[in-house]
Parts: sequence; C-alpha cells; structure tokens
Amino acid sequence: MAALTGTSRRFLTRLGEGLIAIWGVVTIVFVVSRLLGDPAVLLLPIGASQAQLQELRVQLGLDQPLAVQYLTFLADLLHGDFGQSFQFSRPALEVVLERLPATALLAVTALVIGIAVGGIAGALAAIYRGSILEAAVMCIALLGQATPSFWLAIMLILVFAVDLGWLPTGGYGTWQHLVLPAVTLACFTTASIARLLRSSMLDVLREDYIRTAQAKGLMPRSIYIRHVIRNSLIPVVTMVGILAGELLGGAAVTETVFGWPGVGRVIVQAIETKDFPVVQAGVAIVATIFVAVNLLVDGLYAVLDPRIRQS
Repeated sequence: MAALTGTSRRFLTRLGEGLIAIWGVVTIVFVVSRLLGDPAVLLLPIGASQAQLQELRVQLGLDQPLAVQYLTFLADLLHGDFGQSFQFSRPALEVVLERLPATALLAVTALVIGIAVGGIAGALAAIYRGSILEAAVMCIALLGQATPSFWLAIMLILVFAVDLGWLPTGGYGTWQHLVLPAVTLACFTTASIARLLRSSMLDVLREDYIRTAQAKGLMPRSIYIRHVIRNSLIPVVTMVGILAGELLGGAAVTETVFGWPGVGRVIVQAIETKDFPVVQAGVAIVATIFVAVNLLVDGLYAVLDPRIRQS
C-alpha cells in the first residue's frame, strides 16, 4: 500500500507539473500570437475600409482589451473551445484534430524504424566495441544526427522520386507517400537511439555485477539479455519519450517539404495567416502530447527499475 501511495503521489505531482506547463505554453502562445499583427487585414480583400476592418474585429472579438481576450480564452479553453478558425470558418480544435491521424501515422512509423534499426545498431556497436563495425555505426550515427532534415528530405526526393521515379515526391494517401517522410524523420531518431544505447551499454558493462556474472560462467548471451540491455534502457526510454513527443507534435519542416497534411504543417500555415485559434489549439495539443508521453515514460521507469517504485 505504501508503494502504491508513493507511486500515486509521484503520478499526481507529475500530472500537476504537466498541467502547469500546458497553461504556461498556451499563455505564451496567446500573447505572442497577438503580437504577429491584425488578422482582419489578411482576411478582408485589399482595399477594405476601416469600417469593414472594425466590424470584422468586433465579430472576432479582437476589439476587446488583451486582458479580456485572455480571460475569455481561458474560460473557453476549460470547455475545449479554442474558437473559430479565421481561415477555415470551423472550430479550431476540429481543424487540428483532423490532422492528428496523419501526424500519428508518420510519427509512429518513424519511431518504429528508429527503435528497431537504432536499437540493433547501438547494441551491436557495444557488443563489438573496438571493431570496425562499431566505428562504422558511430560514424553513420554522427552523420545522421548532423544532417539537416530539410536537406535530407530534398536529397531523398531528388534520388528516389525525380531520378529513379520509385516513389512520389509528396502527398498523402498510400504507403508509397509514407516512405520518404518516414525515412527522413527516422534518420535522426535512429542515430540518437544508436549512440545513446551504445554508450549506456558500455557503462553497464563496467559495473561490478557484470563481472560477477561473467565470473560465475554465465553465457554471454544471457548476460547481455538479462542484465546489460535491460539496465541500459532507462536513458534510452527517456530519449524515445522526447523523440516521440517531438514527432507526435508534428514535424513541421518534413511535413511541409513533402506536403504531408499533419499538425506541424497546419500550425505553420496558421502562423503565416495569423489564424490565432488554430495556432493556440495546435500548440495546446502538442503540449498535451508531450505531457502524456512524459507520464508514460515515468510509468516505464517503474517497470524497468523496481527501485523507482519503492522510492
């Protein structure tokens, strides 16, 4: 019961911190979005009169003092209402949520590739430390982390879409459209996981209990599976949680290059058109995803390390 109480207290503390973080993020976005300019100017045709501009500002609630707009925003936020999109004339939250499945598909695919390839590469680099294989893995991983995603995306389009004609240059709808953007996002994810897992495994291999297991004559496979890999996963889980939050929040650059209709792209478009409600709804969704992923990572910590459950 004490352990359960401690775990519950930890969860509630993290949940409270997450809610405060979400409030802080949406507040900052609310203030900054108001500094971008007057959306009424963009929504009305060129040459609209001041009377027309003022009438639209009244309709959108932009004629009220900033403090009044903020309090109204918070009150509506508690009911899940971010207002009407200026550009789409629909609820802003609806506009963002309908893009979420596309982002989730792209993020999960990239994450699965990154975990599978990066995990295998990092483990092999640690097991065969000091070999040519380790040097090759670390060199490729370093290049993967250093390569800008927009440059990689363009190169993949030029090679596989333009020159070879194997895949479409962009769009959404089939698995062929998914390949290039997923590989682009998976490149950094794979490199990050490979480097971190290798480093973590090498640290664990230096521990006394590993030497004890070796002295007892345990098979190397058993040592790596039962002791080394499991005890190396906590920092990797942290990294995967961060990467998952970033990917599920929408990879704006990659989605824009490939014309992928995800959350990141719609937020960028909303910023360009000063569509405040969509920007606020999009950022709130992204912040919520980060908080949810962090709570999940905390739960995985307790599974991987029983000492956390007892603290």
